[in-house]
Amino acid sequence: MTSGGWRGLLQSREGELLLDLVYVLVLTRFSERLVEDFTTDRRVVLPEVGQTALLLLALWLVWVHAALVTSKYQTEDPVIQLLIVITMFGSLIVAVTLPHAFGQRAVVFAVAYVAVQVGKPAILLLARRDRERHRPLRHFCWGAVSAVPWIVGAALFPQSPERGVLWTLAITLDCAGFILGWPIPGLGRTRAEDWRLAGAHLAERYQQFIIITIGETILLTGMTFADEFTPDRVLPTVMSFATAVMMWRIYFHRAGTVFPAAVEAAPRPGSLGKSGFYTHLVMVTGILATGVGYALVINEPRGHQDPLWLAVIFGGPALFLAGRSRLEYEVFARVSPSRVLGLLALAALTPVMVRRAPVIVTSAAAVVLIGVAAWDGIREWRYPDQAPSPPR
Repeated sequence: MTSGGWRGLLQSREGELLLDLVYVLVLTRFSERLVEDFTTDRRVVLPEVGQTALLLLALWLVWVHAALVTSKYQTEDPVIQLLIVITMFGSLIVAVTLPHAFGQRAVVFAVAYVAVQVGKPAILLLARRDRERHRPLRHFCWGAVSAVPWIVGAALFPQSPERGVLWTLAITLDCAGFILGWPIPGLGRTRAEDWRLAGAHLAERYQQFIIITIGETILLTGMTFADEFTPDRVLPTVMSFATAVMMWRIYFHRAGTVFPAAVEAAPRPGSLGKSGFYTHLVMVTGILATGVGYALVINEPRGHQDPLWLAVIFGGPALFLAGRSRLEYEVFARVSPSRVLGLLALAALTPVMVRRAPVIVTSAAAVVLIGVAAWDGIREWRYPDQAPSPPR
């Protein structure tokens, strides 16, 4: 610190690894909130889940923009290191407020989120002295506009439907700005191809987020099982761990592994890298939902047959396979039959499992994912020299 200032604090990728560790806490808090949504006696489960999804999207935007910035600029730059620190601290405060973000801690959540979203482009704007100053300026303007419904909804409408409407408007503005490139009259917009990215680095950041999301589901499984160490919880715990391992195996089988090389070799790395925003968001949502479904069953292995639990237990793997199929199409321009068959199997099993015990439902979901991973392994063993290469 004394000899290198910020350079001595965060060198190379250490700052990004620290940010990912903060997001382990963030994801855990999301999972805890979802578990509460599905286990309370309130009759507003879908609105509660919608609120949690809105919060997840907000934090996903924060992480993705940080990944884009670190893929464009050198992480040894003190300004970029400062941005990482601000993102870490803001994300930490947001994680603390998550269970009550739509309640008593709404103002703290909104202020922390807005501070990150507006502060990052403001710092980049002050640090730049070249033509690229227009990019953070456009982002800053959109962030300042969306900050109004965030703050107003938190400060003036405590625990009311109006807050949900205003925050939905705010997150829509944030997503639209990111997708459209924050267009401003007279200043243009930032197109995906304008991001001169280190494509492989951005793809590796997506890979890392998938890893920490899968790791969070294992953490949630262990924490839930540790609450009450009983024999009837052993099977769903084993199935939960097996499912996490299968998701890791399925993601990194070929497409997930060569994704960095595919982005780097693409004619427009920014476009392919930015499309990972959608595919990985779907997969992350699916992994989180799957972990929550297993946690519900581990917590109540002899619980009642709740259709909402079934939707999470089967819907999570379905979302994961759908996002993984899209990723494979982006990399190889085709989709493996195992992904399609896995989705069809989950759809066919859904009506059969409506009145089954929760332990049976979780086991069935795990078996489907095991089957998908086994198909990949058998095909790789039988045809070791037919591994596809990403199109150039």
